[in-house]
Amino acid sequence: MAGTDTVTAARGTATGRTAPPARAGMSGPGEGRITRLVPTAILLIGAFYCLLPVAWVLVAASKDAATLFTSSTFAPGDALVGNVTDLSTYRDGLFWRWMLNTLLYAGVGAALSAAVSGLSGYTLAKFRFPGRSVVFNVLLAGVLVPGITLAVPQYLLLAKVGLTDTYWSVLLPSIVSPYGIYLARIYAAAAVPDSVVEAARVDGASEFGIFRRVALPMMVPGLITVFLLQFVAIWNNFLLPFIMLANDERFPVTLGLYTLLNQGNTQPALYRLVIAGSLLSIIPLVVLFLSLQRYWRIDLLSGATKA
Repeated sequence: MAGTDTVTAARGTATGRTAPPARAGMSGPGEGRITRLVPTAILLIGAFYCLLPVAWVLVAASKDAATLFTSSTFAPGDALVGNVTDLSTYRDGLFWRWMLNTLLYAGVGAALSAAVSGLSGYTLAKFRFPGRSVVFNVLLAGVLVPGITLAVPQYLLLAKVGLTDTYWSVLLPSIVSPYGIYLARIYAAAAVPDSVVEAARVDGASEFGIFRRVALPMMVPGLITVFLLQFVAIWNNFLLPFIMLANDERFPVTLGLYTLLNQGNTQPALYRLVIAGSLLSIIPLVVLFLSLQRYWRIDLLSGATKA
């Protein structure tokens, strides 16, 4: 055997070719390709799982009352325009009143929450004061507390000052977001250099002026994230308006569609209006995400440039 190996090595040397050494654990090109495709396949499965209900709503909104529960699940209909028209004329356009209420609650509430979170997060990140650690720990505890547990205490507090069944009863609890303040604090600590803040102080700028003119432009991508998270949370909020509001003209779209769904038990024709309303309620969220995603891209590019 040793002689055979010697002859083989000699032949390889004579022809100018040497056999490549064997490497333990080395995979072939086919195995490497499969390894690279696994994450893509997982992402596609996750996307399919998330988008399947949206596809069902889109298809179901195009069916009339007769075919909604009798036809194939993903067989489209031709009644989408009629369903939207009937929904728009229901009780003199009450659905669009719900949509405007939701835009008010989510837009104003998320904007105020982003402003409060930005100022609070910047203060916690750049100022040293007694009790700062205690405040931050309490803030972390607030992140861990589910918002649903605060709905009833908030109702009792607002009832004492006579603000229940008003727009303020939904707006005020949405302004302070512990998670938003936490994100703003982390982002301010990373995005706003201490040297820039000190330079602005040396130049004689006030503390609020430093925040407004120096820190705030640097924190815009982080605050956009806070705004989006809070906007979606308020848009999808159901329990707080359900507890606070009694007049259906102040309902958000989630609570309004819930009332229509309950009425569908006695009027099955309303089910198609509920599905059409669910489809329309998704559109503002999609438009908002598509219009604001450029801020994330700008932030990623600036981070890559700094690196």
